Amino acid sequence: MKILAGNGNPDLAQAIGAYLEIPLTQASVRRFADEEIFVEIHENVRGEDVFVVQPTAAPANDNLMELLICIDALKRASARRITAVVPYFGYARQDRKSGSRTPISAKLVANLITTAGADRVLCLDLHAGQIQGFFDIPTDNLFAAPVMAADITARMGTDDLMVVSPDVGGVVRARALAKRLGNAPLAIVDKRRERPGESEVMNIIGDVAGRRCILVDDIVDSAGTLCNAGAALLEAGDGSALAELVVSDSIAATAAVKAAQKIRRITIAPLLAEAMRRTAEESSVSSLFD
Repeated sequence: MKILAGNGNPDLAQAIGAYLEIPLTQASVRRFADEEIFVEIHENVRGEDVFVVQPTAAPANDNLMELLICIDALKRASARRITAVVPYFGYARQDRKSGSRTPISAKLVANLITTAGADRVLCLDLHAGQIQGFFDIPTDNLFAAPVMAADITARMGTDDLMVVSPDVGGVVRARALAKRLGNAPLAIVDKRRERPGESEVMNIIGDVAGRRCILVDDIVDSAGTLCNAGAALLEAGDGSALAELVVSDSIAATAAVKAAQKIRRITIAPLLAEAMRRTAEESSVSSLFD
């Protein structure tokens, strides 16, 4: 197997390669004067099982095009199988028609990856599970819950914990984490979104008084949802404001994130690496989460 890293998150790709003890495939990605992306692979990949590690986070369009061009380059270099490893799947929130004359962009992106020549896709915590069905090729959706649960247990234990979903749509995700935390109780923040990018908290479903609350979400963009949920929990009896934001390293950290004292990153490189190894060996990936 070989690992090709895009520019979306080279540190994560390096960590995956280190875990698997496989050096990254030599390649260069550069741009012409008009910002066209050009990919050149500097070693033989004919007949190889190649994994392209490239999240499509900001700049989403550049990273997406880079992923597609990497796949095309590998296809034309006669790689035996190409797996797109997309730790963050951009456009995932556009998974349905939100109004009249609006696109389903997540389906379009799935079509693009398939048409480019990917044989299978490996994702992490897709915003909606049905996105797996947008692909006409095998797609594995991994979950960071085991990594998060282990971190929470090691740092906080499980006494008096309560897992909170910041909206009704995230209940399944929150329940899965709560189960891994010794069947911790669950609460839900009922909110009404007035317009895109803004959220208004309405009330808390569940008794959070005296509890140490763990808010769990899959995407932190403006963080408005989490901040509003934190404020609502305070009013409902939780003992403190947001003390810490724990995120995975599925996307590259900006300078602001690195400098923030309340943001802590934990790595999902071993999880992705193990899934990639099992894919290459044709063994079970789902058993990672048993």
